[in-house]
Amino acid sequence: MSDLSLFDLKGRKALVTGAAVGIGRGCALALARAGADVAVVDRDAAAGTKTAEEIRSQGGSSLFVACDVTDKSQVQAMVEQVVAQFGRLDIAVNNAGIAILGADEEIDQAAWDKVVAVNLTGTFLCAQAAAQQMIRQTPTEGKIINIASMSATIANCNASYDASKAGVVHMTKTLAAEWGRYNINVNCISPSYVLTPMHASTPLVVRQRIRQLTPLGHVQRPEDLHGAVIFLASAASDYVTGLDLMVDGGHTLNAWLTPLTRSVPPRVTPQQETVQLKHDLQVLGWPFDAEGINPDVHPEIADAFKAAFGVRE
Repeated sequence: MSDLSLFDLKGRKALVTGAAVGIGRGCALALARAGADVAVVDRDAAAGTKTAEEIRSQGGSSLFVACDVTDKSQVQAMVEQVVAQFGRLDIAVNNAGIAILGADEEIDQAAWDKVVAVNLTGTFLCAQAAAQQMIRQTPTEGKIINIASMSATIANCNASYDASKAGVVHMTKTLAAEWGRYNINVNCISPSYVLTPMHASTPLVVRQRIRQLTPLGHVQRPEDLHGAVIFLASAASDYVTGLDLMVDGGHTLNAWLTPLTRSVPPRVTPQQETVQLKHDLQVLGWPFDAEGINPDVHPEIADAFKAAFGVRE
C-alpha cells in the first residue's frame, strides 16, 4: 500500500449524523471527495437532501436518511436503511449536537436533559448501532468518529454543553477500549468555533477577537476538519484509537491575557474564511451580506459571544 492510498476511501460506506449543515455537512463532503459513499443523516429533510444532492453532483454516491438520534428505534432503522442501500457500513461519524444557551443558575432541567439527550445519549446510541452492524460484517472492522468540542477541555459555553461534550470524549475512550477486539477504531475530534451557518450572525468584531486568541490566526472553517476526518476514517489511522484529536488552531493553548501577535500573515485571510460559509448559506437559500453575515440566523449565539467577550457594537 502506497502512502497516498492510506487515505483513499474509495468503496468505503459511511454515514454522518447532523450532516444537513455545518460541521456534519463538511464531514460528509470530505468523506465523499475521498471516495466514500455517504449517507447524510439529519432531522432537516430539506437541507439534508440538498447536501446529498451536492455530493451526487460531484460524482459521489449519497442518500438522505431522516433520524432523531435520541430515539433508539429511529437510530437502528437509520443504520438498517444505510446498509440496505450500501451493503455494509465502514465509517460512522456521529456529529449531531445542539446547545441551549443560558446562565447555569437559571437554565431549567428540560434544557439540560435535551442537550445531554442529543449530544451524549444520541452519540452513544449511534455509536452502538454502528458497532453492532460492524461486528456482524465480514471482515469485522470499522471506524467510528465522534464529534466532541474544545468545550470538553475548556469551560467556554455552559454546563450542559461542556459536560455533554466532555462525556463524549471519555465515552470515546471507553468504547475504544471495549471494541478494539472487533477491529473497530473509536476516536473523536474536538473543533473550535467553526464558521458555519449557525454562526452567520456572529459580528465581525467577534470574529476578529477569535483570530486574536488563536495562534494560527484565523477563524476555523468546516474544511479545516476535512484532513482530520479523512485520517480517522482511513487506513492511515488503523493503529489509532481512543484519541481526542484537537483541531482548534491552537485556541485551547492560549493562556495569554492579551491578544496574540503575528510575525507573518495567517494561511487563511478573512475573505477566505467565509467562502464555504457563503456557499452553504446560498445552498440553504438564506440571504447574507458581503461578509457572510445574516443577523437573523441564531442571533442568540451572536449575543452570547458578545457578552462573553465584552463586545459592544
